[in-house]
Amino acid sequence: MNLRALHTRQLFAAVLFLASTVVLAIQLINPSPVMVTVGENGTEVAELGGYFEYTDVAVIAIAACSLGASGTYVLLGGSVGDPASARERRTGDGDVAGPAPVETEPDGEPSDELLEARRREWEETAERLANNERTIYETLLEADGVLPQSEIVERTDLSKATVSRGLDGLETKNLVERKRRGMGNTVLLL
Repeated sequence: MNLRALHTRQLFAAVLFLASTVVLAIQLINPSPVMVTVGENGTEVAELGGYFEYTDVAVIAIAACSLGASGTYVLLGGSVGDPASARERRTGDGDVAGPAPVETEPDGEPSDELLEARRREWEETAERLANNERTIYETLLEADGVLPQSEIVERTDLSKATVSRGLDGLETKNLVERKRRGMGNTVLLL
C-alpha cells in the first residue's frame, strides 16, 4: 500500500481499522470475570470466567461497527460518497467510460455551454501549472480529458518516470485521476 498516495481520510480510516481490530481482539480474548454471590448460611463470592458484562458487549459492538465501516472505506479507496467517483459513468461490465456530463440536452448529449465552461476551467487550471505538470495537463486537455498514460509519454518528450511523477503531483492537487486498465493506466481530467 502506498502511504504517500493515501489521503488524510483514508489514513484516518486505516488507523481506525487497526485500533478497532486491537480493541475487538483484546475484548474477545479477555472477557471480564463475573462475580456471583451465593450462600445459605452466609455470603460466598465466586468468580466465573468467560462471560461478558454489558459494558464488554457495548465495547465489542462499537469496535465491530468501527472495524466494518473503516475497513469498507479503506478497501473501496474512499470512493463511497466521493464526488470524483460520482462523476464517472460506468458501462455494463463495470468499466469506467469517462467523466459523466452533469447537464444534458433532451437527446442525452452534454450541453455545449457546459462543455465550453468545463474546457475554460481546464485551460485556466493549465495556465497555473508549471513545467512538466503543465505539459502533461495540456496534453490531456488536447485529448478531451481522457488518455492512456502510455499515450502521454508518446505525445510528449518526457520519460515514463517523469510522466509518472508529474501525474502524482496532478493527482495530489485533485486535477487528474488514474484508472488501472490492464497493464497500464488511463488518465482522466477532473
